[in-house]
Amino acid sequence: MKLGKVGRFIKRLMDRYRYNDSKKLFACYMILHTMVVLTAVRCLITHNYESFAICILTLVLFLLPALVEEYMDLTIPPLFQTIIFLFIFSAEILGEVNSYYVKIPGWDTMLHTMNGFLCAAIGFSLIYLLNRGSRNVNLSPFYLTLVAFCFSMTIGVIWEFFECSMDLFFHLDMQKDFIVKTFSSVNLDPQNSGIAIRVKDIVDTVIHTASGETITVNGGYLDIGILDTMKDLLVNLIGAVVFSVIGYVTLKKSKTSKVAEKFMIKPNVHEEE
Repeated sequence: MKLGKVGRFIKRLMDRYRYNDSKKLFACYMILHTMVVLTAVRCLITHNYESFAICILTLVLFLLPALVEEYMDLTIPPLFQTIIFLFIFSAEILGEVNSYYVKIPGWDTMLHTMNGFLCAAIGFSLIYLLNRGSRNVNLSPFYLTLVAFCFSMTIGVIWEFFECSMDLFFHLDMQKDFIVKTFSSVNLDPQNSGIAIRVKDIVDTVIHTASGETITVNGGYLDIGILDTMKDLLVNLIGAVVFSVIGYVTLKKSKTSKVAEKFMIKPNVHEEE
């Protein structure tokens, strides 16, 4: 049976996982791929079409590392790809479809920390490739790690912009709320002198809507996403710092970084025939 262009392309991508010294990666990929497909079937049976769409998106995201390797002629280390797959699965299937963000405290924090680490690795790789592949560019290890850190933090900030936009325009709750018992605001100052008035020991908050509905927030005052955003950026910073320190130390000790072998994207080397 003849394969179409799409079939040949998918087969080529699968061969990359199966035969490119990546047996453990292939096993991880197939296990996660199967779990996503089973989850998608469950969503169809239960008529949860939004979660089904997330499953389809996850399957597409699983192809991205192979697509990058295929079209940009790069090699992504198996360990790095495995972490990427686990990150995607944890964020989309476990976090969104199975509601781990709500059910498991700290799930979102863990993923944002991992995101900071991964983005720092990607930023580090991009500058590292430029530094090694150019005769005119010779960057110091400190500058490499600084760029990697800034790249990771920039991605983290852009993601927070995305979360805020989705909450504002599509009425989602990507920036999770916190219950706080104390806050200060200059809007409570009757003299409008700019002095922050502190409100403490809040027991509950009562919200009255124009339609006459009354909503009670038990336990304190509802902070709308600000603390969550700051927490996400903080743990993103921690992940970025961890990888930046590792990258700096290994590059400082030797020109061939051990971190590069496991976490850094490298160009393919073609032997001349």
